[in-house]
Amino acid sequence: MRPSSYIEFQETLQENEPSQEWPEALQALWYDAKGDWEASHNIAQDIHSAIGSWIHAYLHRKEGDKWNAGYWYRQAGKPFPNYSLEEELKVLVNAIINVQ
Repeated sequence: MRPSSYIEFQETLQENEPSQEWPEALQALWYDAKGDWEASHNIAQDIHSAIGSWIHAYLHRKEGDKWNAGYWYRQAGKPFPNYSLEEELKVLVNAIINVQ
């Protein structure tokens, strides 16, 4: 079942994998939240939309690659955030839950 809030999303992190019924964007963020940057990035780079670019930007920001992150934020039409990575994860999850 798809989470309807960030809290529900966090509760799924005790599982071994995300639901295959979830949108790929939410699956990518789930892997990131579990500490698997590589799996998250592999999914995100195949999502050819603004949300995919935003996730890609977030991941490169987390990686510390500000230049690459900036490119992907521009692709997503988003400004480079001035808040924490933890907050951005929450914002991203909520954006996906509320749109898709």
